Amino acid sequence: VLAAWQRPYLNIFKHFRVEEWKRSAKEGDVAALTDTRMKGTIYRIRGSNPASSYLQLPRAGTQSLGLTGRYLYLLFRPLPRKHFLVHLDVTTEENQVVRISFSNLFKEFKSSATWLQFPFVCSSASEGTARRGVPGAAPGDARWTCLVLDLPSLLALYLSRRYSHLRGVKLCCNLLVKNLCTSDLLFEPGVTFSRARLGDPSCRGVAPMPRELAFPVPKGEKWHDLYDYIRY
Repeated sequence: VLAAWQRPYLNIFKHFRVEEWKRSAKEGDVAALTDTRMKGTIYRIRGSNPASSYLQLPRAGTQSLGLTGRYLYLLFRPLPRKHFLVHLDVTTEENQVVRISFSNLFKEFKSSATWLQFPFVCSSASEGTARRGVPGAAPGDARWTCLVLDLPSLLALYLSRRYSHLRGVKLCCNLLVKNLCTSDLLFEPGVTFSRARLGDPSCRGVAPMPRELAFPVPKGEKWHDLYDYIRY
């Protein structure tokens, strides 16, 4: 059961006050920028190799975030013509730490008892959809993406393990990151509060995006024409 302080969702950057760097760590070229299009602060992580530039939560590897929400939301954009890497360390009910990694460096899916590596295919704004199944450097017009990970399902499916909690996150270069959040609710862009309230059958089990997690959509535009929503 989700602890009260983590309901209905937990804004990780806000809760752990990332900008103060007391409970989080940064290495290399990590900068907080104000992004007018995103209407707020974003973090830019740049570097020539993933080990040299990253943003890490919690600060020390010996600590744990202790977040139990089923879904992890990462709002990010790969930097053009670069490779990026994201590591999530999760703990199973047997107290085993498993690393789940996403990168456009990986050519194929790989797994071991303690590590799941997923190749990530960046889509381009001009092509609209991802080049089918071709990981590689991000295109020049890579889109902002809402990546949703169903952590218990990933562990159950690939390792037959039961999920306990999210232990740590390491966002390595080359990324722009707007936010990171956990929740037991499945948020979906384009679902409005009125549609959800009216019990629209297509919205069953799905909640509208909270404002802190939403990407701005200019009047007359559609969310899915501007951004990517990827669910694992």
